[in-house]
Amino acid sequence: MMELKLLIASDGTAPLSVLAVARLAGVSLAVEPTNEPASQPVLVLTDGIKIRGTNVVIRYIGRTSTSIPDLYQRDALETAQIDEWLEYAPIFSSGSEYEGACKYVDEYLLHRTFLVGHKLSVADIVVWSYLAVAGKRWESLLKSTKYQNLVRWYTSISTDHAAILDELAASYTKKKETAKPVSTKTKPSENQTVNETVRASNRPEVDLPDAEMGKVCLRFAPEPSGYLHIGHSKAALLNQYFAQKYNGKVIIRFDDTNPAKESNEFVDNLLIDIKTLGINYEKVTFTSDYFEKLMAMAEKLIKEEKAYIDDTPREKMQQERMDGIESACRKNTVDDNMKLWKEMILGSERGLKCCLRGKLDMQDPNKSLRDPVYYRCNPMPHHRIGSKYKIYPTYDFACPFVDSIEGITHALRSSEYHDRNAQYFRIQEDMGLRKVNIYEFSRLNMVYTLLSKRKLLWFVQNGLVDGWDDARFPTVQGIVRRGLQIEALIQFILEQGASKNLNLMEWDKLWNINKKIIDPVCPRHTAILEDQRVLLTLLDGPETPFVRIVPKHKKYADAGEKATTFTKRIWLEQADAKVISPNEEITLMDWGNAIVKEIKKDENGNVTELIGVLHLEGSVKTTKLKLTWLPEINELVPLSLVEFSYLIRKKKVEEDEDFVDVLNENTKKEAAAVGDSNMRNLKRGDIIQLERKGYFRCDVPFIRPSKQIVLYAIPDGRQTT
Repeated sequence: MMELKLLIASDGTAPLSVLAVARLAGVSLAVEPTNEPASQPVLVLTDGIKIRGTNVVIRYIGRTSTSIPDLYQRDALETAQIDEWLEYAPIFSSGSEYEGACKYVDEYLLHRTFLVGHKLSVADIVVWSYLAVAGKRWESLLKSTKYQNLVRWYTSISTDHAAILDELAASYTKKKETAKPVSTKTKPSENQTVNETVRASNRPEVDLPDAEMGKVCLRFAPEPSGYLHIGHSKAALLNQYFAQKYNGKVIIRFDDTNPAKESNEFVDNLLIDIKTLGINYEKVTFTSDYFEKLMAMAEKLIKEEKAYIDDTPREKMQQERMDGIESACRKNTVDDNMKLWKEMILGSERGLKCCLRGKLDMQDPNKSLRDPVYYRCNPMPHHRIGSKYKIYPTYDFACPFVDSIEGITHALRSSEYHDRNAQYFRIQEDMGLRKVNIYEFSRLNMVYTLLSKRKLLWFVQNGLVDGWDDARFPTVQGIVRRGLQIEALIQFILEQGASKNLNLMEWDKLWNINKKIIDPVCPRHTAILEDQRVLLTLLDGPETPFVRIVPKHKKYADAGEKATTFTKRIWLEQADAKVISPNEEITLMDWGNAIVKEIKKDENGNVTELIGVLHLEGSVKTTKLKLTWLPEINELVPLSLVEFSYLIRKKKVEEDEDFVDVLNENTKKEAAAVGDSNMRNLKRGDIIQLERKGYFRCDVPFIRPSKQIVLYAIPDGRQTT
């Protein structure tokens, strides 16, 4: 790690912005006081050259970052934008302009994750630093809902780099009080370990065993046999959490050892999903990159009599493993094993009957150590390398090998693999490879949800869903299509931390987090069910329709404005019309009060028509009914409101239970409606609230008047589905 000297005034402290940028950039600063009466910090380079000025120092350190690429230097536009934020940031230290700055940045962050571009820059770190040192003023805003976008951004930065930023902020506050020099060296003090640093924050108290700051290397290794689902998301996000916590890195590795189940489609979409989750990774690798080395290792183990070829029929082999009975093939000579190994490589008729097994311990109480299978024949072409190979390694054989040679320091695995940990370590030992630490976390299970890719594939193949991105699916693409914000998913998963406790989580909690994110900012619109429309004629209503421009969200101006047409005849919904009494005064939202003089009904008690007069001078505080309405105009747009329910009827399907027996027959409900004309401008993916109906995501936007806009209902954590 580069170490430089930072000179500061003898009666001052080093700017937190400089310290934070240095730590995240992997630059160690030795902070020393100087007698020079300068308020600006001075960076002394290794050759003695001095650089003066807070922002100048920050830019230099950002350019030399070894841990986070493109921290400062980007294309001309983004670099200029970063410079602009560096100049703007000091406004937060001005008492009179502090609130205005918070409001400005809050509005700016409405649709942004970072201040510049799509990844962290020194701009984010510097603005974070000014807020972090604002003391009680910022602490009170953090607890309020006044600047939700700003708080979301600040919390995200703090969470992603908790181990570094929390320690720095606490240390800075203390040092500022005593005006002593601050060191930003990564190594913790003798009395404060990395683990203690993390515990001092409000983050989950979870630590990787034997982790060294700056040296942690993790991998997220999905099998490309399906799309990423919410369970995989937990593993991916925990890998990123620990990598950022220890200033380490993450490798994406595709475990592509089973050509019968894998495809390039799944690889491509997994990468899309990983990007959607915001996972920052060092590189992408494939287990198939190591097939030659894996085969060489298999031959080495055969020659060392640590593995043997077995042609025992599969069912008999499984029974022998259960009973602890050694296979007759276990006593094969090395020559015999090598001959059969070559038959397997050729994919011959004889070879297809064989597999390679590790010679571990057939009497071990842990059945995973009872001579596990290392290689099997499979003549199917591989999605990436075609028909080059006829044999493929099992996950149990390939994973400990590739983990070790790729430099992985910690392999995160869900606790369902606990019994196979001993096997993992034993295989690495037999291979003569460096040991990799295993860190376990509990698998994420959701109520009424199947997370097995095999079972999800069954729904796709049988046409019970539209595809892997179906809104009823627990895939990342599915839940996003239903209206979940990735920010909510990240918050939901990180709140659980790396707990090892098995849990069955409710979807309501996730959707409730999502609601808190979308409600303050999503535009409001109006819709009425097509077959439930009731006409209200206002006798003194406007003979000539007129238009007013009103906000789409009364408390959030950036949601934009919409045009509302006021007419003599308006539509109400049947459910509202039924509860109106004759001569009752009601409030028409965004218009004012009216008095319903006459109510006409059919023989079934359904309201067929209402007649009333405006009473705009009336007080909205005195009315019981505040009703949505639509004008009777041709510009109303046709809608399809779609609600979903769970694919299965049981909270948890046991391992030995057939999920087909608990399928939910009615999982999709569609209702035709009409909506205000402003909805013509909706784009696919837009999130809106239909007044008094709930939240929706636009799945199919307006194309032409004869084709419906399709809106997917977003659960709010309180609805029964």
